[in-house]
Amino acid sequence: MWGRGALLGTRTRSLAWGRGWSAAAPCSAPAEPSRVRALIYGHHGDPTKVVELKNLELAAVGGSDVHVKMLAAPINPSDINMIQGNYGLLPKLPAVGGNEGVGQVVAVGGSVTGVKPGDWVIPANAGLGDWVIQNASNSGVGQAVIQIAAALGLRTINVVRDRPDLQELTDRLKSLGAEHVLTEEELRKHEMKNFFKDMPQPRLALNCVGGKSSTELLRHLAPGGTMVTYGGMAKQPVIASVSQLIFKDLKLRGFWLSQWKKDHSPAQFKELILTLCGLIGQGQLTAPACSEVPLQDYERALEASMQPFVSSKQILTMC
Repeated sequence: MWGRGALLGTRTRSLAWGRGWSAAAPCSAPAEPSRVRALIYGHHGDPTKVVELKNLELAAVGGSDVHVKMLAAPINPSDINMIQGNYGLLPKLPAVGGNEGVGQVVAVGGSVTGVKPGDWVIPANAGLGDWVIQNASNSGVGQAVIQIAAALGLRTINVVRDRPDLQELTDRLKSLGAEHVLTEEELRKHEMKNFFKDMPQPRLALNCVGGKSSTELLRHLAPGGTMVTYGGMAKQPVIASVSQLIFKDLKLRGFWLSQWKKDHSPAQFKELILTLCGLIGQGQLTAPACSEVPLQDYERALEASMQPFVSSKQILTMC
């Protein structure tokens, strides 16, 4: 969430896109402010034109409310899509941008027992075979998939768009644990049949692009395999042939993190976060490259987040 502070709870959930918070590491509590800065958009359009940095008044904390001061928040593709107005779920306008981040509890209502001032928090309401194939492998999610798969003993085929610094990107992804790095163009070549002669076809494909890229992932899945779509960066439909569905028995699934959070308990989400923290602690999972940008320079961060061939995540800092 792109703002210095927010009041969260049963009475004021509309002020934040996150529906709840999970405690992280505690530290000393900051003083509670009465005014905060936030990036607001009152209508949909070009993020660099419709997003404004504004001062907001905070209501008094009471009952089950939690006042959280945001410390840092990423700009994700889904955030851009929401501002543009072409995301599956759109907030009531005007809205505060962002859906993830790290914050610190400033104050809590009288009925709150799960967190206390000073705690660091994050939004909470937030048969694989041996091989996994994915597109957009240089994205933040793609880099995490490479590392988590390696930690689980799975090997990855990672598809990226061709670019001037392809070898540099390939080396970086392989340093994270990628087994193979291919371009979209290479995946479409007839010679790929020989590539899969020496290894099993993957049973899981992860798609966040759509269009021709997703069609190629399906083409190389093993019979009975599953493709999970969690994004549509190309803004083109997923097209599957009838023969793939009937004779190869391929399965198409969608994944939406917001829905997953609704379908699972806070305890299950906490378990997931702790699992990831364990991988981080063991050095098996690292964050993607990021660029820290002060909140007041949000226009530069929004512009950078929409540039092609950029693997660095833009992080708005509010300290």
